[in-house]
Amino acid sequence: MGSLKTEERGEQDLKVSNEAILYVNGVRRVLPDGLAHLTLLEYLRGLTGTKLGCGEGGCGACTVMVSHYDRKLRKCSHYAINACLAPLYSVEGMHVITVEGLGSCKRGLHPVQESLARTHGSQCGFCTPGFVMSMYALLRSSQTPPSEEQIEECLAGNLCRCTGYRPILDAFRVFAKTSNDLYTGVSSLSLEEGKSICPSTGKPCSCNLNNVNDKCVGSDNRYDPTSYNEIDGTKYTEKELIFPPELLLRIPTSLNLTGFAGLMWYRPLTLQHVLNLKAKYDNAKLIVGNTEVGIEMRLKRMPYRVLISVMHVPELNVLNAKDDGIEIGAAVRLSDLMNFLKKVVTERAAHETLSCKAFIEQLKWFAGTQIRNAASVGGNICTASPISDLNPLWMAARAKFQIIDVKGNIRTVLAENFFLPGYRKVNLASDEILLSIILPWNKTFEFVKEFKQSHRRDDDIAIVNAGIRVHLQEHSENWVVAGASIFYGGVAPYSLAAAKTKEFLIGKIWDKDLLQNALKILQTDILLKDNAPGGMIEFRKSLTLSFFFKFFLWVSHQMNSIKEVIPSSHLSAVHSVHRPSITGSQDYEILKRGTSVGSPEVHLSARLQVTGEAEYADDTPMPPNGLHAVLVLSRKPHARIISIDDSETLSSPGFVRLFLAKDVPGDNKIGAVVADEELFAVDRVTCVGQVIGIVVADTHENAKIAARKVDVKYEELPAILSIQDAVNAKSFHPNTEKCLSKGDVDHCFQSGLCDRIIEGEVQMGGQEHFYLEPQSSLVWTVDGGNEVHMISSTQYNSKWDREKWNIEAKKTILRDGAHKDIFETLFYDGIGTEKDRQLDKADYQHSQMVLFYLWKEVMRCDSVEQCLLAPQKHQKYVSHVLGLPMSKVVCKTKRIGGGFGGKETRSAFIAAAASVPSYLLNRPVKITLDRDVDMMITGQRHSFLGKYKVGFTNEGKVLAVDLEIYNNGGNSLDLSLAILERAMFHSDNVYEIPNMRIMGRVCFTNFPSHTAFRGFGGPQGMLITENWIQRIAVELRMSPEKIREINFQGEGSILHYGQKVQYSTLAPLWTELKSSCDFVKAREEVDQFNRHNRWRKRGIAMVPNKFGISFTTKLMNQAGALVQVYTDGTVLVTHGGVEMGQGLHTKVAQIAASAFNIPLSSVFISDTSTDKVPNASPTAASASSDMYGAAVLDACEQIVARMEPIASKSKFDSFTELVRACYAERIDLSAHGFYITPDIGFDWVTAKGKPFRYFTYGAAFAEVEIDTLTGDFHTRTANVFLDLGYSLNPAIDVGQIEGAFVQGLGWLALEELKWGDAAHKWIPSGCLYTTGPGTYKIPSVNDVPFKFNVSLLKGHPNVKAIHSSKAVGEPPFFLASSVLFAIKDAIIAARAEVGCSDWFPLDSPATPERIRMACLDELTTSLVNSDFRPKLSV
Repeated sequence: MGSLKTEERGEQDLKVSNEAILYVNGVRRVLPDGLAHLTLLEYLRGLTGTKLGCGEGGCGACTVMVSHYDRKLRKCSHYAINACLAPLYSVEGMHVITVEGLGSCKRGLHPVQESLARTHGSQCGFCTPGFVMSMYALLRSSQTPPSEEQIEECLAGNLCRCTGYRPILDAFRVFAKTSNDLYTGVSSLSLEEGKSICPSTGKPCSCNLNNVNDKCVGSDNRYDPTSYNEIDGTKYTEKELIFPPELLLRIPTSLNLTGFAGLMWYRPLTLQHVLNLKAKYDNAKLIVGNTEVGIEMRLKRMPYRVLISVMHVPELNVLNAKDDGIEIGAAVRLSDLMNFLKKVVTERAAHETLSCKAFIEQLKWFAGTQIRNAASVGGNICTASPISDLNPLWMAARAKFQIIDVKGNIRTVLAENFFLPGYRKVNLASDEILLSIILPWNKTFEFVKEFKQSHRRDDDIAIVNAGIRVHLQEHSENWVVAGASIFYGGVAPYSLAAAKTKEFLIGKIWDKDLLQNALKILQTDILLKDNAPGGMIEFRKSLTLSFFFKFFLWVSHQMNSIKEVIPSSHLSAVHSVHRPSITGSQDYEILKRGTSVGSPEVHLSARLQVTGEAEYADDTPMPPNGLHAVLVLSRKPHARIISIDDSETLSSPGFVRLFLAKDVPGDNKIGAVVADEELFAVDRVTCVGQVIGIVVADTHENAKIAARKVDVKYEELPAILSIQDAVNAKSFHPNTEKCLSKGDVDHCFQSGLCDRIIEGEVQMGGQEHFYLEPQSSLVWTVDGGNEVHMISSTQYNSKWDREKWNIEAKKTILRDGAHKDIFETLFYDGIGTEKDRQLDKADYQHSQMVLFYLWKEVMRCDSVEQCLLAPQKHQKYVSHVLGLPMSKVVCKTKRIGGGFGGKETRSAFIAAAASVPSYLLNRPVKITLDRDVDMMITGQRHSFLGKYKVGFTNEGKVLAVDLEIYNNGGNSLDLSLAILERAMFHSDNVYEIPNMRIMGRVCFTNFPSHTAFRGFGGPQGMLITENWIQRIAVELRMSPEKIREINFQGEGSILHYGQKVQYSTLAPLWTELKSSCDFVKAREEVDQFNRHNRWRKRGIAMVPNKFGISFTTKLMNQAGALVQVYTDGTVLVTHGGVEMGQGLHTKVAQIAASAFNIPLSSVFISDTSTDKVPNASPTAASASSDMYGAAVLDACEQIVARMEPIASKSKFDSFTELVRACYAERIDLSAHGFYITPDIGFDWVTAKGKPFRYFTYGAAFAEVEIDTLTGDFHTRTANVFLDLGYSLNPAIDVGQIEGAFVQGLGWLALEELKWGDAAHKWIPSGCLYTTGPGTYKIPSVNDVPFKFNVSLLKGHPNVKAIHSSKAVGEPPFFLASSVLFAIKDAIIAARAEVGCSDWFPLDSPATPERIRMACLDELTTSLVNSDFRPKLSV
């Protein structure tokens, strides 16, 4: 234990603790010395509830509540923080409550947990504990019931990829009720002296404790009893953790502790102690919340060795309103500052607090609640980030910084003089610290305003921000600028002053001439080079002008009572959007079949997930003698490996061994369709992030340290870094050219039938899966290494027998004699041998062609997707690289924390890599990817480039379409061809096109292999279609909705791949949607709004879709299940599908329950395991409920048929009695069920067939509002209609629709992948810049439509699937394109203001940059022309 020194506090009458302690869920823990390097999350990982999602405080999965006793205020503070950033010792002396401390399935659920479970607010469940804790912390910290707005704000730091957020908000809205019943239902309680009732929970606690009662010290009861009322049918538990009495009495102590690699941790309690430490360690880092230093140490690997926590230093925590302004201690937390400023605004004159109001608004969008609860004012200032939201405001508001040196000397510096030119340079000597900030009151007619534009409103760093101030004085009936400050962030390596503009403003009359001249000067004041880091040069320049323009209008509006300046239509630039609380409706009918099918049952794992008891792969305890693995990755996009030197790793702490390609016991060649990948790179790397080797060590951190010490020398080679580069270089994956056709396209174009012909191209970016649970596998050997078992986070546990395939391949070669010379090299000597590597490029490509030929012959497949059961997936990959038979490898998956396609194939090579050291060392090995590594190496949704030529009549009827489609496959084929094929299948969307030709190619590029993602290429194909539909509308001056209706397919239409449309529900869906949104009225209202608002515009759109259901690979449309009935009447079901939040297990259990006519509670779904159900198809293509549900029903019906003779002989009172009677008669109560999807098949030779069993139809309406000056937008309304037949579980299906829609909204309007390519030269070549939540923005709570309505079409059963249902997972995803086209509709209105009505491209995602730069106005004319197209990684 390090030294613990007690400060003289003048409280000797109280007991003094001489231990560093922490309470976790009421349990006392003693913290030993040596743990300063640990975060709170790492310490808590013995519990399963607190999750590691990103490691940088950006996702909220690790949220916990911290409580500490403020001795000055004599009250407890409760607040949520990110455990992944909080240093363990920073919570010493505090009470940490995790989700396990609220409730459990055995002990009973807390009201927050119960409400979330009941309202279907948890799908995959990985993010769920974080949401629970954020809400719980809000309740514990609230003195009055929180408002709905406060509830939404408290969730801004929590991300969910599954639900779309609406059910989460509904679950928590009950706590915002105005009824006080919940908060006063304690009449049955006998309160102890000194206790008070927490107004947030209605339970005894010490939130408002005014005295310390010594009688509490000896209490062993961690809970106080309480009572809850029944609110909206929600039952409440009867226990609540109280603040530990020991901590109430304990005197805080200074700490001097240590950590790994000589790290020293100090916690002083006085300013003098801080100064003494600073004098001793001039390079020490002062921290409060560790929100910046933690990122620097973990992600940027800054070698800080001395950390000084100043959280408890009183002199640094002052917060006082004085005559000259507000004094703010440097250690004051941002949330405390925000609350204090809100209080000050109500107490002071309005004109004095304009700076305060500006800070309140800026803090509202500063990170998430958890970060604001931890981060300090001084930390944010001294970090001197060039995109700091607050520093430009400090400078503009004339703030003063008080700085103290180690000798106690204090000097005062103006904020604008504190930040020095250069990256993160400040006017602070090594022997000085920031003591406090003085924020002066504003003068009369002094205006201060904040500005910020980011990719996402909630919890996002700024693209550009600003703080602007002006002081006006009246002279000769004019208002003259007496003082001004203009500071920008995000346009230079530091917060930059617009000095020339400021100088110009002084003494000028505040009028429109001033505005126009100031804007001209501002363009010369703020200069950005074309290759400036961050890119978006034109956009960032435009924002500097827009912010000043908005400021001018805002000030003028404030002066309106004195002098009219601006017209009312321009006020839209001034007024912020009123964001109402999110509301939604879910319209469906309940058609119950049997005891359970059709009922809106809650997800089976919901209660486990809300309590944190649900276990995922990384929650599996590490077995004894286990090791942690970290991958050694390529740092070049294309290069030869010259050497690999691991000499430095030998002395690395905890290091065990490095494994390379030469160590692989079996075959090093792997691949999902063709073996075109290497497990470990041998002599060449083809992307940044390609695996070169794997390091194992005793801890994850030690493994990372050792992996960084592996020195790889490269010889760089030319790299292909975009689709266009690939097309120009003819760089395509072998044998990936595909063609579909219908009619005679060329004749139609030449015949004169087309009144108009248009040509253009559509490009769209990719999308990161951002499943909340990172890729993770635990591999161990059994029976002395004879067997290998693993637990993995995967969507696919299937296997394929490579040896059998090789035998059949050789037979084919011998039979046909085809390409025998090459295949003697490839197969007789083994793929991946030296002979293989000696093949030149032409021979290699030729060999790949022959390889595909053999696939077709051996597997009798007609497409690459049909050959998907190639060397793949965890069981197959592991057996293959280890040289073991499949029967000796077992892979189990209980559940995964989101997948969306990202864990279908790209998870397998990670498990295979970990299996090598586990097998060779005969020790358990766990690998869990850090978020940045996961995003860098596992691939994303494919970016696409589509080139179209469309002929149509003047009435809008489409006659011919000629398409070229390219997708970016990356450095291996993976599933790219299958994805391209589905994009081609869906390139008609719902439109009748008499003549159609589609050519497709998969591009080889030097990026990590891209892979499956929800929709599997379908959305990309449909998006190309909807773009040319919209362009036709512009050309003909008609509405896009009218063009769509004219061209709808009807019953019996023959599609371009030969399938006939049957049971189409497009017409009734479209009609009901149009009626629900009253489209004609909506159009009128939007047009009316746009006429009266110059700088804000609204747009609407209606978009339909049809999505084909089935794997387009015929052999994959099969499923197996095992059903076992026990003598107590319960049923155990095991099937080949994976539960990843979509409710598959729940639906399957409902089918089994109805089949046996028993309650749902009598059915249990076991782990998905390869030793129970072999040869399972992936849980993908939206077909899992159809297939596995039918397989389970088949097994159940077999058992029911066996039971029937017994059941018919007598009447049984219960199913249990019947089961026991059958058992007595020796009836087999176990059955294997099997299902194959009938009547499907497609032949790529003829390019005709029936690839889909049926279609799921949908349509959506969206209304948006955009800020034309910044590109910001809100989705005001989204109405979604889907035909799901007779739903198996309408509540789960609605959740899938909402989640898919919001995920689709992210793809189309928020989420942008930025790669080191020609468009982004500021990023290292081939590297992914957006590798975590800090740079990659998925939708948050704030991005959900204000009105979010979902309806299921009624009265249309599906005769082609189980229980007349339809698949739901992927079809709704594309309906979010209604938001994209509504945005475009709004932009059209903006461009009309300047007389521009021509068609223009709007690439997706339609980020604020693309929206703003498409909205032409006088501010952009000097920056871009009308056809400007922001750069996009494609």
